[in-house]
Amino acid sequence: MPSAPRSPGLSPTDFSSAVTAITASFGDPTRRRIYLLAHERPDGVTAAEVAEACDLHPNVARHHLDKLAGAGHLDVGVDRSGTGGAGRPSKRYRCTAEQVSLDVPVRHDEILMALLGRALTELGPVRAERVAEEVGEHYGRTMAAGLDDEAPRSVRAALHAAADALSAHGFAARTEDARGELRIVSEHCPFGDAAVEHPVICAVDRGMVRGLLATLAADDDATPETLASLARGDEVCITSVSG
Repeated sequence: MPSAPRSPGLSPTDFSSAVTAITASFGDPTRRRIYLLAHERPDGVTAAEVAEACDLHPNVARHHLDKLAGAGHLDVGVDRSGTGGAGRPSKRYRCTAEQVSLDVPVRHDEILMALLGRALTELGPVRAERVAEEVGEHYGRTMAAGLDDEAPRSVRAALHAAADALSAHGFAARTEDARGELRIVSEHCPFGDAAVEHPVICAVDRGMVRGLLATLAADDDATPETLASLARGDEVCITSVSG
């Protein structure tokens, strides 16, 4: 059976990262329906129009539209049709292209990742783990600072925001509550073979979660712990969070 085609110029890891980014945007059936509705209307849609067409609360419709816009699938402008009523003008969301493209920015570089892995290995296991986590934490704080969202918030809410941010960076992350233990589960590693060859790179993931939560959560004492790792042969990466 022939393998599935992929976009020209994309390696298997790049292609997986691209599909992950698309899945993060369109994995929700309601979001797919909203995108198709916007695609059918050249003039775009407002949150009120989507809410009416899809039988949703306007806030829920706006949430999905903003997610699609944040992923680059919709452009946002001001509704000048005069149907928004009193108050602030409504936002109008229009499709950015006729087709959904898999050619999204890939947020890793194989040569640099291999270099990082080798450098960390040279440091020795204990120091390498600490350095990798510190690098990840710094980057996680930078990611959190770039989110246009409210903060601080509960650890649970912050974890959801962190999972969304990680998904946008190719991790295909989601949250789950395992008998009261909060976790981030990632089904894809954008570091690819570099992490398999140098599993210490997994500490970067844990550091990113730490940095995100330290910035987003009201309780900044949350402690991430790696429970499972794709690089070590597990089916998914699991980072638990205890506060």
